[in-house]
Amino acid sequence: MQIDPNKFGRVAVLMGGMSAEREVSLISGQRVLEALREKGIDVFALDVGEDFIEQLLKAKPDRVFIALHGTYGEDGRVQAVLEMLHIPYTGSGVLASALAMDKEKSKGIWAQLELPVLSSLVTDDVDDDEFKQELSEFLEEFAFPLCVKPLDNGSSCGVSRVEDGTQLVAAYAKAFEYGDTLMIEPWIDGREFTVGIVGDDVLPPMEIIPKQSFYDYEAKYLVDTTRFICPCDLSEEKREELKDLALEAYQALGCRHFGRADFMMDREGNFWLLEINTIPGLTSHSLVPQAAAEAGISFPDLMHRILEFTF
Repeated sequence: MQIDPNKFGRVAVLMGGMSAEREVSLISGQRVLEALREKGIDVFALDVGEDFIEQLLKAKPDRVFIALHGTYGEDGRVQAVLEMLHIPYTGSGVLASALAMDKEKSKGIWAQLELPVLSSLVTDDVDDDEFKQELSEFLEEFAFPLCVKPLDNGSSCGVSRVEDGTQLVAAYAKAFEYGDTLMIEPWIDGREFTVGIVGDDVLPPMEIIPKQSFYDYEAKYLVDTTRFICPCDLSEEKREELKDLALEAYQALGCRHFGRADFMMDREGNFWLLEINTIPGLTSHSLVPQAAAEAGISFPDLMHRILEFTF
């Protein structure tokens, strides 16, 4: 039974923000706003700026739905402000948000639990002699292609597929446009899957089949050529394996309310955990709403359920 809309009070939907994912966040936020309004909730938009604390003090929301993506929204900083002001909010808390945003730290936790994560190198200085030596040793173990990406960004911003050594410099530059630290991993040629989680309920796994070489920013938000297969055509055993891995990874970081785990499956059928998104996209192209629809949950009902977690 859904909570009476009047009990939520005035709800601010945080959107926009200051990250590279600002435009996506504005679209997500608008959809959330419309969905909650459809459910009869007193809701208003708040485009987060550098004066965020002053914005909150002026607006005085009773609770907050966070529809921010990337840094300054998904990394724990906004969550910390809301904690200090004792304002209930949707999504993961400060620590879980920060851990999920930092791919190196989240992978370290998962590795301790023997979850399947890829080997990687992390650096903030590609000209450092120690890093160059580590990269040389890495390439002895893992051949090209490689994946070069920012350590703490989302929506595939700054991600490059590197086919040989001549492409590394350009890939480094692209990654550094979106952060001060980059990560290098082996590139997995295989199938891509994502698993949404709401509360502790795991949604049907989805396979992503982009027309391009990989599921980049354009494929996620700008074109309609990407195919989404949900439910995916894995065997029941493999689907359950994928769902179990997603929930274990999500809970290991202390995530709550909702999120999404992303995976690659190599040609031998092994899953590799890539990352957890603590505030996944909520646009018309986004994956969690599509998986929820497959499970019989409409977008307005999904947003209402997520907001209910703030009680």
